Amino acid sequence: MPALGRPVRRRYAAPLLVAAGLVLVVALLTLHDDVKYYRITSGSMQPTLAVGSRVAAEAGVPLKIGEIVVFHPPQGALPVNPVCGMNGEGAGFQQPCGLAVPESSGAILVKRIVAGPGDLVSIQAGRGVVNGVTSPESFIAPCGNGMECNFPTPVRVPPAQYFVLGDNRGASDDSRFWGPVPASSIVGVVVRCGPLQTACQPLH
Repeated sequence: MPALGRPVRRRYAAPLLVAAGLVLVVALLTLHDDVKYYRITSGSMQPTLAVGSRVAAEAGVPLKIGEIVVFHPPQGALPVNPVCGMNGEGAGFQQPCGLAVPESSGAILVKRIVAGPGDLVSIQAGRGVVNGVTSPESFIAPCGNGMECNFPTPVRVPPAQYFVLGDNRGASDDSRFWGPVPASSIVGVVVRCGPLQTACQPLH
């Protein structure tokens, strides 16, 4: 006579495995419920992010210099004629735009944080000069000698705001022209986030 316990184990083993698998899937989805995905539609972040690529952005991650962020730009971030909130700064002047117009746009942009609240920032050959120190930024595309690549007179980033630039400095519409971005307008930090990872990692 066969052992009485064997059929019982066979009967319940498969449902238990399925249930355990469902619990694992739900747990992983819950871990990443603050992550949203976006499609890159311009070349402003090349060579780091290619046009057409898909990126994940996680909300609630502490903001740091060097991180790539997804955000709502100020209303002055117009593709053709960007508007700075301060006269004598931005396009055509020696200073980058240090103050954005107060209203936020519903658009979504992706850029890199180069300076934070209270920092002094200027631009030299497309590179951020923060508190007198030129950022190495080996990842950026070369920027020419045009006015869009050089803003030698620094501005101070306002409290709770971040100065953001595209990695393709010669072809990016960014804080140089329409000012810093309030922390409240930042949707999330771009991260690497695989389905089996318990924690996402910022993409630098």
